[in-house]
Amino acid sequence: MALAACVRALFLPGARLRSAALGRATTGGGEGARRAMSHRVLVEAGPAAGVAVLKFRNPPVNALSLEMLTELVISLEKLENDKAVRGIVITAENPGIFLAGLDLTEMCGRNPAHYAKYWEAVQELWLRLYQSSKVLVAAINGACPAGGCLASLTCDYRVMADNPKYTIGLNETQLGIIAPFWFKDTLVNTVGHRAAEQALQLGTLFPPAKALQVGIVDQVVPEEQLQSAALSVMAQWLAIPDHARQLTKTMMRKPTVDQLVKQREADIQSFVGLISQDSIQRALQTYLQKLRQKKG
Repeated sequence: MALAACVRALFLPGARLRSAALGRATTGGGEGARRAMSHRVLVEAGPAAGVAVLKFRNPPVNALSLEMLTELVISLEKLENDKAVRGIVITAENPGIFLAGLDLTEMCGRNPAHYAKYWEAVQELWLRLYQSSKVLVAAINGACPAGGCLASLTCDYRVMADNPKYTIGLNETQLGIIAPFWFKDTLVNTVGHRAAEQALQLGTLFPPAKALQVGIVDQVVPEEQLQSAALSVMAQWLAIPDHARQLTKTMMRKPTVDQLVKQREADIQSFVGLISQDSIQRALQTYLQKLRQKKG
């Protein structure tokens, strides 16, 4: 089952990461067309002018390891600086798991310095996505728990495949962990306070129809129509002049961004303190062991 596989990763999360280098493949035709590939992220020119497609490709569950976080930030920075790219469709290379979220192995059995580095990378990805001047459309073609849900919530529009095996939500409480305030704020900005409070307390994972009803996603379509639906939505958004849309987006999102920017170091220390607790480490170790036993 897709959800059982992706539970190995929990959370998810914008420019202080510069260490990993991306391998670039041959360029394609058309203005701004390109194909950039790393081990865990694939960027392709979309079928429409001005559109790029970013694909998660970190098997088996697209967990956000430190390496993947770094590659994503670098890929997003390159796209942000590419004036020929006006919009980005974000999806998984292989259907089944869109993005599982934070890699639990990065948060278990490591030292505080590693936890701090990892959480800073999570913050950086969120800031990159949430502040992007591009139109971001999530084409959700798989399970999308925790950090995967957070990443999709940073997008301007979310289209989800209508598959009963796919669920989406911030389910941190199910593992005894609290979603940070900026996770909470991102969800509240999307679905409203009451719906967000209930979903966060219960750690609810919503199937497509319920996710649409609550407002976590904007559209649910048959799986075979997902990419065409995402491109259709992208065309509608790109019909708006970039400067007007970008300024409006900044106006709406700046207060949420400012909250994290002002408290960034305190948030890192809070995460390190929480994740370093013996009770949390024991819970994570037990959970990972159960997953290994299931896999075996």
